[in-house]
Amino acid sequence: LQKTERSDQLTRGSKRPTGPVEGGGLVIGRSWLQRVFPGVLFHYPCSVLGAKSQRGTGERERAVRSGPLSAVIHHFVAMKLVDSVFLLALASFCQTLDNGLMRTPPMGWLAWERFRCNVDCKNDPQNCISEKLFMEMANCLVTDGWKDLGYVYVNIDDCWMAKERDAKGRLVPDPERFPSGIKALADYVHSHGLKLGIYGDLGTYTCGGYPGTTLDRIEQDALTFAEWGVDMLKLDGCYSSAEYKAKGYPQMTKALNATGRPIAYSCSWPAYQGGLPPQVNYTLLTNICNLWRNYYDIQDSWDSVLSIVDWFSKHQDVLQPQAGPGHWNDPDMLIIGNFGLSEEQSRSQMALWTVFAAPLFLSTDLRSISQSSQKILQNKLMIRINQDPLGIQGRRILQEKSYIEVFLRPLSHSASALVFFSRRTDMPYHYTTSLAKLNYTENAIYEVQDVYTGEIISGLKIADNFTVTVNPSGVVMWYLYPIMYLDQPFSFLNQIDKSETKKFHPFPL
Repeated sequence: LQKTERSDQLTRGSKRPTGPVEGGGLVIGRSWLQRVFPGVLFHYPCSVLGAKSQRGTGERERAVRSGPLSAVIHHFVAMKLVDSVFLLALASFCQTLDNGLMRTPPMGWLAWERFRCNVDCKNDPQNCISEKLFMEMANCLVTDGWKDLGYVYVNIDDCWMAKERDAKGRLVPDPERFPSGIKALADYVHSHGLKLGIYGDLGTYTCGGYPGTTLDRIEQDALTFAEWGVDMLKLDGCYSSAEYKAKGYPQMTKALNATGRPIAYSCSWPAYQGGLPPQVNYTLLTNICNLWRNYYDIQDSWDSVLSIVDWFSKHQDVLQPQAGPGHWNDPDMLIIGNFGLSEEQSRSQMALWTVFAAPLFLSTDLRSISQSSQKILQNKLMIRINQDPLGIQGRRILQEKSYIEVFLRPLSHSASALVFFSRRTDMPYHYTTSLAKLNYTENAIYEVQDVYTGEIISGLKIADNFTVTVNPSGVVMWYLYPIMYLDQPFSFLNQIDKSETKKFHPFPL
């Protein structure tokens, strides 16, 4: 691995795309996965090899088998098995990820984007990085309904430590800002039915200048986190070389496993190596990390959100197959509820992160969040789509000259999510298309639910034209599911188990 400069960041003010993406068409039907989601199941090599680290894969495969795509998927996997040398090379990796966690994208609250490295508790006691802040956020997650929707992680980021390790070389929290200690904070969070995440850095210092985790401290720090009752570790990568990271990130995986405590593991490694092969080995990452940061930190601005969407879309052929139960691409935090996004832009970030099968980590002040922002973040159908057990990351399938983009994510039980996203800055745009034009090929009748308004459209055939009105920098998001297959002698609902019919009905928002 070599340290490289990123040269592919979106240049602000650059010319917008003016036509469909080459190869961007999506075929839904028997050739769906092969043409648009190549290799999606193959990127679970441990399940093929029988390693216990990729638990729950059977549930994903059963969900796929329930739809009309099973023949394509299983044929694709069979073809991939031919490359036995490659699979054998992966066998050693399969021994490293052994926590069985994050089978769906994790959800919770993370301090960094909103509260940064504010350590001035004397002058700003309500907003400084302290045990008080995290206890209050834990209280909000419970009392305001966040926990019940799945937002269960309370994650500490940088600047929680004292400036020096203790006499035994252990990390310790700042004694003034965390007087009770991290163990007590973890106990408090757990008593509320939540989980505690913590931050470390693989290097001599953290990004904020606090003690880092050097190679000789990895086992000690992992054991310390386990003894405190930590449930998740984010390991950053400031102040270390590419060679150092190549040794340290896998070493931390083994150290976490050795503690005997299930600790989810977030790796910032790829973000420091440009996010793409050959500098980034995603085959290794999917087997040693539960999630990873691919790209730059998000900032509190629409430009920042767009740059992340552009980068993930540009490189979706590389990134999309890596995501799945137990290992996720992480485009960074949700900034909804802060200062940089309009309401339309907030709805867009939530919808796009959901289509990306992204972790949903709030980074806002839950004590004062607006009702409108809370409504976006607590949308039950949105969360259901994000948490779909199939775990397939969606893709941008179309860019129009009108600056409308279309994203699609396949879901369990032959359902799907469509996002119509406007890059326009002038006025609402009336976008007319059909499912056939979006390359749906299944001869079925669909029911559609608008994820934000709850509006229901019934009886939609693939050839039927429809129009959606998309506001500037906004989205229209649909949840679609088939209610009848027209090339079958009986209705779809008569063909499947009665228990399955409960999955196809309007979702209460």
